[in-house]
Amino acid sequence: MRTRSTGLALLVTGSLLAAAGCAKEDDEAASTPVKPRTVTAVSGCGKGSWTDPSDLTHDRAPARCAPRTPAPDPLPEERGLTIATGALSAEYVAPLQMALEKGEFKKEGLNVDLKVLPTPDALPLLAKGDIDAQWAAPEAAVMNGITSGFDIKWTAGNFSPGPRSKSGLWVRLKKNESAAHVPMAGRKLGTMIGKGSVIAYPMNQALKKHGGGLDKIRFQQLGSADVLTALQNGGTDSAWLLDPVWREVDGDKRYAFLGGQPPAEPLGGLLFGPNLLKKDPDAGVALLRAYIRTVNTYFAGDYKADKSFARKLARLLKTDEEVLLSTPSLRMDWEIRAGTTDRLQDAYRAAGVSEGAKVPEKKAVDRTLYEEAVGHK
Repeated sequence: MRTRSTGLALLVTGSLLAAAGCAKEDDEAASTPVKPRTVTAVSGCGKGSWTDPSDLTHDRAPARCAPRTPAPDPLPEERGLTIATGALSAEYVAPLQMALEKGEFKKEGLNVDLKVLPTPDALPLLAKGDIDAQWAAPEAAVMNGITSGFDIKWTAGNFSPGPRSKSGLWVRLKKNESAAHVPMAGRKLGTMIGKGSVIAYPMNQALKKHGGGLDKIRFQQLGSADVLTALQNGGTDSAWLLDPVWREVDGDKRYAFLGGQPPAEPLGGLLFGPNLLKKDPDAGVALLRAYIRTVNTYFAGDYKADKSFARKLARLLKTDEEVLLSTPSLRMDWEIRAGTTDRLQDAYRAAGVSEGAKVPEKKAVDRTLYEEAVGHK
């Protein structure tokens, strides 16, 4: 599977390099330094609207403004934006879907189109300016794209798991084993997610706690319908189970949960290309303002506790209400923690899907636009 995963990363990098010839002038324009932007206080967004990026404590409360804030500040002229996303029905896309449903983008003078595109297809388009933003994550392919010279940055977070979530690494216990003692080195790990995904980081963390690591296990990439079956019938020793699949083994003493995504640390969100980073940052701030307002209004806490809202959300996402309610609410979080891209790249290197020097955080992350949206200087 290493050849397949490495091949995908190299293929994406090749696509980005090919796009460079078509976007040379745009790329040169995007590299032109921009003047510092004026940041003013925002009503409804006080001290709690920003947290120190270096705060990695597991019980960190996510930043929040008052409901329906920050208030809209419409652009002088309507602006059309295209945001690529890998799915429309996934729960982590709910804030974007709700912002469309409630007209939050329209209030900012934005006409937003959500376009379903997998990351390998969307990245070259983002780099060329053919799309404006991507609801994705700083995967290995993204970091390789930045290495190739494109101005693509992670500009807002999306979520971290709720405290009761057990989405993550599950193992089938052998005789005399328990969750506290499961030697993972040499075992097979089944997952539908490739080594170049951001999940490589928490996966590597969980494995290392038990004598493993991505470089010490036998990796099996399986279809979404096969991961659970393989774990249950012995086809694989362990598996990375996502929502709501982990519920099938939760409470069964034959299996143990070894860990998932770090609490309070988003691993994805909005990626901006040159259009919103340099050409039209006003539109970028407006997009983030609408997104942040949607989180503050509809996803500030345990949104599934309101069964009426959960029912509406299930209809919006075109998913089964019972399935939606079977897992804890996500902890929606627009902020980006310090060092996340460094930790991700360490995992990509361990997995063998990253080459070359590590991309510095300042080249991969831009927090200034969401900080402006909430009035943080």
